[in-house]
Amino acid sequence: MIVLGIETSCDETSAALVNENKQILSNVILSQIAEHEPYGGVVPEIAARAHLDHLDRLIREALEIAGVDLGKVSGVAAAAGPGLIGGVIVGVMTAKAIALARGLPFIAVNHLEGHALTARLTNDVEWPFLLLLVSGGHCQLLLVEGVGRYRRLGTTIDDAVGEAFDKAAKLIGLGYPGGPRLEQAALRARDPGRFDLPRPMLGRPGCDFSFSGLKTAVRRCLDELPKPLPAQDGADLASAFQSAVGDALADRTARAMDLAATLAPECRTLVVAGGVAANMSVRARLDAQSARKGWRFVAPPLGLCTDNAAMIAWAGLERLRLGMTDGLDFAPRPRWPLDPDAPKARGAGVKA
Repeated sequence: MIVLGIETSCDETSAALVNENKQILSNVILSQIAEHEPYGGVVPEIAARAHLDHLDRLIREALEIAGVDLGKVSGVAAAAGPGLIGGVIVGVMTAKAIALARGLPFIAVNHLEGHALTARLTNDVEWPFLLLLVSGGHCQLLLVEGVGRYRRLGTTIDDAVGEAFDKAAKLIGLGYPGGPRLEQAALRARDPGRFDLPRPMLGRPGCDFSFSGLKTAVRRCLDELPKPLPAQDGADLASAFQSAVGDALADRTARAMDLAATLAPECRTLVVAGGVAANMSVRARLDAQSARKGWRFVAPPLGLCTDNAAMIAWAGLERLRLGMTDGLDFAPRPRWPLDPDAPKARGAGVKA
């Protein structure tokens, strides 16, 4: 069984082929960083047009690299939400067209489920496991009990952690993409403890996150520093921010581990996924927390943390094996929670 995956939910255009033996036969990714850098962030219309311009070519390239023609493909999966709706439509309509023309099953994949199931592709993780999903648009803790079976234990009450990274980087003047540039700046810090930043929600009941106050604290520190900002000041502040985020994530995740253990006693694996999972400092903090709890810690390879079509192909394959396919009338979704029964989160900027 081989599935063609398509990912166009934000600013990476990607096509991939994955088989049931957990082999990534190809995974072609075209980044749009250069197109969006002048604007300091992703411009939805530019992203959608780029997907439209490049997706067909990338699919052909993915097939060629895999040495597979469409006659050997078992199904076509596309990230059908959540995401920037223009880009999502491009990927979904392309997948539907291929499925219709070739008489193949179409699988509408929740982009977040693609991230969630990557650990099963790369590390043979079994159900159930605890997932910390950290990206530019999402920050959630979920108990994963099976394909399509998620219980949300915590979420952000304001900003997602990846969004906080990007905004802090912009405030410090590190440019776009903010997350990776802030991580690199933090490595140049000489005095990581120089700035005393808050640890939002630290020690509070529950598993929810908050990052808006941390961003505000960064801005207040900058107000007291000289202009233009000396590079060393920026590096020290970046390190302080990254450390505060690590403390917050570790604390909230530890609480979720305790809760998950009561809901599913056999759950002893923590998986981190999403773009922020590529941050090595964050990984180290979560790895250490897992070791203290006696849990297994799993993080995907760096290349599979950010958006990619291999994760969509694999999630599609998991669904296809269970007969979970979709009709060609499936409507792309800008919002698509993994746990639709979870209570509505509070606060401005919440992502479902």
